[in-house]
Amino acid sequence: MAYCGETCVAYILLCMGTAGRGVLFGYFTPLSSTIQVSPVTCRCKNISSCYEHCVTSQEGVRELDCFGKHLGLSMIGWKCVWTPGKQQTHRYTLCTEQKKYIKMHANILGTSQTIKLSKKLYMIAHVFDESDSKSCTKTVFRGSPQQLVRCGPPSNVHFNRHSRKLDIQVSWRKEETKYIPLYSVRYKELNSLPWKELPVQSKNINRCTVGNLNSSLSYEVQIQCVANNKCTQCPWSEAFTVPPELTDTPVIEMVKDSRPQTKGRRLVIIKWKFAASELAEGYSVSVGKASGEDPIETFNTSRPLLIVTLSHSAYHLKITALNGAGTSPAAQSTIQPLDGKDLYGKLNVTFNCNTSFTVSWVDDLIKTYSCFSVEWWKRGNKAAHKSFYEDENNYEVIPLQEPLELYKRYTFTLHTRPDKEPCNLKFINNSESTYGRVQAYFTEGSPLSAPGNISSSNVTHSSMVLKWTSVPEEDTRGFLLGYVLHYTESPQDGTDTETNVTVDAGSSSYELVDLKSNTVYQVQLSAFTAAGMGVRSSAVYFETKSTASLSMSGMIAGVIIGVTLLLLVVNLGSRLLKRAKRLLWPSLPNPGNSNAIQKIDGVYKLELLEPINRQKLEEEEGDANSLHIVDRREDMSPVSNLHSNSDSCLHLNTDHEDNQGPSETTADSAEPTKVDPQISMGLCRRDTATDSRDQDPTSDTIKPTTDRRQTDPVPISTAAHQCPQLSFMSDYTTMELFQQAMPQCVPATMSLSSEPQGQSSQSEETDSPLTRTGLDYIRQSLYDTVLHLSQGSTSPTQNTEVYVTVL
Repeated sequence: MAYCGETCVAYILLCMGTAGRGVLFGYFTPLSSTIQVSPVTCRCKNISSCYEHCVTSQEGVRELDCFGKHLGLSMIGWKCVWTPGKQQTHRYTLCTEQKKYIKMHANILGTSQTIKLSKKLYMIAHVFDESDSKSCTKTVFRGSPQQLVRCGPPSNVHFNRHSRKLDIQVSWRKEETKYIPLYSVRYKELNSLPWKELPVQSKNINRCTVGNLNSSLSYEVQIQCVANNKCTQCPWSEAFTVPPELTDTPVIEMVKDSRPQTKGRRLVIIKWKFAASELAEGYSVSVGKASGEDPIETFNTSRPLLIVTLSHSAYHLKITALNGAGTSPAAQSTIQPLDGKDLYGKLNVTFNCNTSFTVSWVDDLIKTYSCFSVEWWKRGNKAAHKSFYEDENNYEVIPLQEPLELYKRYTFTLHTRPDKEPCNLKFINNSESTYGRVQAYFTEGSPLSAPGNISSSNVTHSSMVLKWTSVPEEDTRGFLLGYVLHYTESPQDGTDTETNVTVDAGSSSYELVDLKSNTVYQVQLSAFTAAGMGVRSSAVYFETKSTASLSMSGMIAGVIIGVTLLLLVVNLGSRLLKRAKRLLWPSLPNPGNSNAIQKIDGVYKLELLEPINRQKLEEEEGDANSLHIVDRREDMSPVSNLHSNSDSCLHLNTDHEDNQGPSETTADSAEPTKVDPQISMGLCRRDTATDSRDQDPTSDTIKPTTDRRQTDPVPISTAAHQCPQLSFMSDYTTMELFQQAMPQCVPATMSLSSEPQGQSSQSEETDSPLTRTGLDYIRQSLYDTVLHLSQGSTSPTQNTEVYVTVL
């Protein structure tokens, strides 16, 4: 195997030590190589035969590329670059061939090498990697140098998104700027498929606009120059990621002034919020003087908060959010100037003419400061400013470019700056202090308008309070010194004398006293300055009250007060009388509230209702047209104790046998049913309860049937027995009296009859009085109930069923 190294390769090794980037024989000298290689002519006529043992491999050296770059002065520098193999150490040999001219660069440690070419000849380049003694890899490049001149990519790119558009501003290397007239841009949504959009061509070398984008999406962007005969190659740049557009505007929440101990300065706290804060990489806050004096200082912060130290001047504030796509819409605000009451210095202004004034100060400031600035403005206009240097006197004459206006109020402010000449403002934050402030007129005049909205209040028979609104500042035309009240009695013959009262400028009301009652007064107001009295207001008329109306109103007030006091006394007196009555005359106890009565009521209500609950059973056993008299003698608690102690009962005896029933008539009988008109009933007390459940004494029945077939009457009578006196247990003394008033035995007789109404009335007069004396209220009510039923209708066609419970 033959090697060309001994016969046709010669090289010069130069030690590293040369600083900078030079050109050797028109080539770049690489800084990355530890050994600089000088090209020599190769005497080998066939390079392929010298390196025929080297092969092309993806694991070895590959991707050789050669191109030229503009160097200025119409010069082009050529360069070849390649991709290294997988070996850890590399030593490359580069051979270039143009016709019979062959150049070789041996022992290259890097992956690039500058070369010398003729622009008119076709070229072939070889790179050999002999790092591994057992294997050799190579790569080859062929091309025409006229087509290898490369421009770009851009050296700097700036993006700005707004209104669904993307503004792209680029800059190029200065050596190739004149060769690039236009460039192209391609874009796609982030992480989407390969480029779909057609490239957009710029309108000039620096700026390009891409429209119709989605504001909420991120995009990838690549840039390349537009190829021409000076730039035959224009590769795409790397992909730039453009974040979403910031469409929201920051919202300023607070601009708060805090006065630190340093005189003439204030600490301003600025706070804001941004809705799409997750898209913002930071915020930019610009602060500049409202007078327009430079500079405008910009503060970049990652938090929505900024604290700056400013003077008492007015400032303009602008806040924007930032990200890689640009800025959001700006939020703007004005930091208002502070008043001069907290300033430590006294400032004087003297007008020389309408084109100059002199500003002076009393303190010896020149020992501390030599740079000053004065600002002046009239209301509603932008402030003017003037900086000056003064280290000898305590005054300065300020010339004006625009003349001062008559009757206009100007505000003058003096600031001190801790700088030397020049005295212009260096920065905004913590730079100057405000010394003093004063207001002045170049020429004063009298007010053009009068106070308005004159009104009266608290009118009496001898006084009234007048109120008004002040004169607008633009109409005062000078410093307002006060008001004059002109008032007089309503003139009848024009001879009344006018009275004038002077009121301070800070007042908006005044009380007129010593007026006549029931008199109309004419009132006018005017304001005045150092230049004189202003115009008067229109006349207004007010009338004082009369003494008669005063006495009448006092009388009405007295009556109202008297009636109110009387109602209070009556109300309080009734309450006191009720309380005294409770204390002095306590109410007697109510027998209905006693335990005994409550127990009796509870038990006997159940006894009275129980036969009604058994109505269906009794209707099944007997005829529905019957009268049932029920006697309940079951022991009940707690009233059963009373019954057992006194053996109380109400016994009912019938004259017929238990098995004797009503007689029935035939269907042909036309006479009505007759019932025995005499029914004897007695209320008594027995010594012992002899009735049993077997005898069934609880239910004896009278059947005044409405059926025409029944003709035999059924008489039932009761007999009275002697009973011992009841004794009740009660918490009330009145119950003992109630027991003593009860009789030992109470007879009773009741008649039920189907006789005509005349006979029934006669029987009631003799045997059944309406009221039975001697009965307690429970027995009396039962008696009245039975009596009412006995006096009721006994018509044969009326179905009547009566239940009487005998205690």
